[in-house]
Formats: sequence, structure tokens, C-alpha cells
Amino acid sequence: MMGCRWPAAGELRLLTPADRAMPLTTDRPSPSRAPHKAELAGPQRVQKILAAAGLGSRRHCEELILAGRVEVDRKTVRELGTKADRESQEIRVDGVPLAQPRLVYFMVNKPPGVLSTNADPSGRPRVIDMIAYTGRLFTVGRLDMSSEGLILVTNDGELANRLTHPRYGVEKTYQVEVAGVLERKELDVLRRGVHLAEGVARVVSAKVIRQYKQSTLLEIVLNEGRNREIRRILARVGHKVERLRRVAFGPVRLADLPDGHVRPLEKDELRRLKQAAQGIDTKAQSPRRARKPQAPKAAQPAAKVRAVIGGDQPPAPRPRKPGGQRPTGGQRPKGGPTARPQPLPARRKSTSVRQKTR
Repeated sequence: MMGCRWPAAGELRLLTPADRAMPLTTDRPSPSRAPHKAELAGPQRVQKILAAAGLGSRRHCEELILAGRVEVDRKTVRELGTKADRESQEIRVDGVPLAQPRLVYFMVNKPPGVLSTNADPSGRPRVIDMIAYTGRLFTVGRLDMSSEGLILVTNDGELANRLTHPRYGVEKTYQVEVAGVLERKELDVLRRGVHLAEGVARVVSAKVIRQYKQSTLLEIVLNEGRNREIRRILARVGHKVERLRRVAFGPVRLADLPDGHVRPLEKDELRRLKQAAQGIDTKAQSPRRARKPQAPKAAQPAAKVRAVIGGDQPPAPRPRKPGGQRPTGGQRPKGGPTARPQPLPARRKSTSVRQKTR
């Protein structure tokens, strides 16, 4: 057995003839079986656990098992179908316990000229080089070197497999600028499907966003990920892609993240992303945008309110002057409804006063 260290990528021990006789199988789920929530926890195949822990691809982890370098509860495992529960069992590789990694999730706005692959012999810039993280990371899906936009980076192998596998149908949204004017019949061809070497490729939706003099801006939605799929299907209808930018991965959108910047996913984004990976529709569950806080209004002077003494009792009515009370009980003054008050008689002059003055 080798020293107590993690095996480097591509480092394998020579297999014995008995080991070579064992068939190599993978545990890829059957396309006909629907996804189930229980697949995310509980006992899993050992090579699947090792791959999720960052020890390499599943085929590389299968070779580690066949070479007798993997132990489960201190017992050497040589069968590829062996299952284990990582939470309740101890798994060792070359005698070193398998550490429980802290799962991390990042969103990257990839600029053109950066590779999304993990290994590049030429030493060109990679997406994982843009993230200040010392552990093993890998991109969820790929964008070719000349493409740009949203790309997810994580060490969660199970979630990455669900997001990229066409069986789960997680949609990716792209903005594509093509040369020339794209007609409606050409969009219909994209929706019906275009024959490629590996099969028929069709878009979920395709629509024109803006029409320029010599180019057209499109929005294309895919739920599968073939190599350079958008460029190839548009070339079949006679249009060259001038710019390709991914703006959304499932319910997660690029929004206003600047080019070449990185940020961790928020809790709500990660929750909806996992729901999309389980086939749950997140469009109806997307939270409403929070309202902008409004400045408090200036305090206005309170209206003059007559104080009520004695609690909730109404105030006493004002006393009226005597003789000014209105008739009650529906009675009206004599003379009918149109009667007017009679003028007072003129005051007569006193004759006795005149006689005295004479």
C-alpha cells in the first residue's frame, strides 16, 4: 500500500489479472426512471461517494476500488456495486479517512478567452483560477473559450450531475447575436429540431429580442448541453454566431454581476437551484422583489379635535338661546310652508308729549 496521501489525478496502481477480469460498470441512472428525492441521501455506491469527494472521475474511482485501495469500516472493498453511507460509515483511501468537505457554490461571469475546463496543458487562464479557494472545484457544464456569461462552480458532484444531465431538464438561457436577419421560418426549424452527428437537437424556445441592420439578437433556451450546440444549430440554418452569452442557469440569473467577477450563491438561489435539480418548478415559487424603502413622510400638524371628557361619551349639545328653537315633530309655522313672518307694526307717536311741548 502506498503512503498516506491522496492519489494524484491519473495515478493508478497496476492491476492484477484477477482485477482486470472484473467488468467495469457505471452507476448512471436509467433514462426511463424518474428522479427521486431519496437519491440525494442514504447509501450510495462507493465510487460515486469518492467522485463527489473530489478524488477524480467515477471511472478513476472505480480503478481505485478494483486496486484494493478503498476501505469501508476497515474492510477492503473490491466490488464496484458496493454501497456505503458516508454519514454513518468510515471510508478510507490508502488508509486515509475520507474527509467531509464543506460544500461551496459560486457564480462566475466568465469573460471571453477563459477556459471552463480544469486541465489545460498550455497553461491558459481557467475559470477555477478566478476563485480564491484551495480545495478541488469544477464547473457545472461548460462554455467554450469564445463564449461568456454565467457559469456555476462547485465541489458538489451530485448537484452538478443533476444540473447537467439532460434527464432532469434544467433550462439554460442564452442571449445570442447572429449575423444577418433571422426569419420566422428559421426559428421554427430550431424549435422542431436540427439533425447533428449525435442526434436531433432542438431548443426549448427561441425568440428575437432586437433586430439590427446587419445582425439579430436572440434569446434561446436549452434543456440539454451538447458541445457547441447553439453555434452548430444556428450554422445549420445559415447564420454565424457573433456573440454568445449565458444569462441564466435554471432559476439563477446573472443579473448585474460584472464581467470577470465571482460571488457565492445566496441561500435562496441555492435552494431554488436544488429544487430545479429535483424537477420542481421554481417559477411559481420565485420570491417577489422587495420594495424599495421609502423615506418617512414629514409629520403633519394634527387636526384640532375637541376633547371628550368622561371617556367615550359624546360631548353635551350646546345650549340654544330662548325662542330660537326649531319646531319638532314635523310641525311647521302657521301660514303654510311658504308663509313669511309679518313685519312689526309701526310705532305711533305719543300725543301727550306734543301737547306738553306746545
